[in-house]
Amino acid sequence: MNRFICIIPARYASTRFPGKPLALLGDKTIIQRVYEQVSKVIDQVYVATDDNRIYEEVQRFHGNVVMTSSNHRSGTDRIDEAVQKIGGQWDVVVNVQGDEPFIHPSQISTLCSCFDDDDSTQIATLGKPFTDMEAVNNPNSPKIVLDNNGYAMYFSRSVIPFVRGIDAGEWLHHYPFLKHLGIYAYQTEVLHEITQLPQSSLELAESLEQLRWLQNGYRIKVGITHEETIGIDTPDDLEKAKRWLKEEG
Repeated sequence: MNRFICIIPARYASTRFPGKPLALLGDKTIIQRVYEQVSKVIDQVYVATDDNRIYEEVQRFHGNVVMTSSNHRSGTDRIDEAVQKIGGQWDVVVNVQGDEPFIHPSQISTLCSCFDDDDSTQIATLGKPFTDMEAVNNPNSPKIVLDNNGYAMYFSRSVIPFVRGIDAGEWLHHYPFLKHLGIYAYQTEVLHEITQLPQSSLELAESLEQLRWLQNGYRIKVGITHEETIGIDTPDDLEKAKRWLKEEG
């Protein structure tokens, strides 16, 4: 049985939404909601931050938290430092972003099963089938192309694959386009290895960090979910999330 730990990277500074982890959603902060959702599946959960305000908030709701450097280029680098500071023996590190308060427990279970069902899995992430072409055409919703064993062949902001000989409006009826959800898990040693890699040409072209890993030969298993998440990137997103929470109870 694999030993899992989840690290939730959370920064205060954000160009589009400063202080986002501490914003209230109902009667709880966003970071508390993320923490509680993950804790339904994984016993060992930590928030990794570089800000005292977030650190104190996690302590307030009696969560585990670790301070990390403010110089990290990405959340992946932050969770690697956090794992080293926390110590212990972990087979798999799960990375859930701190702006996913509605992440579904089944999604985390699906991610973990990529390792429990396949010992060769190095990195895992999630994909969700698209349901409309407008979303497929959105460059902010990266697409995944899979091989026959469920591993990612490529991620792109462009619409891939191109469906030849079919009107573009009908493509969804001829190919199961797959949306990438930015939730990851890594073998612990693989996590440390990929943080040592320089940025790759594909990563720089598409602005997708996972392409660095693919381009360096790492394989990414993709679990399939049919649950939608509501990520919060802007204050407008927060207002939408508040309305959704009120409607859903």
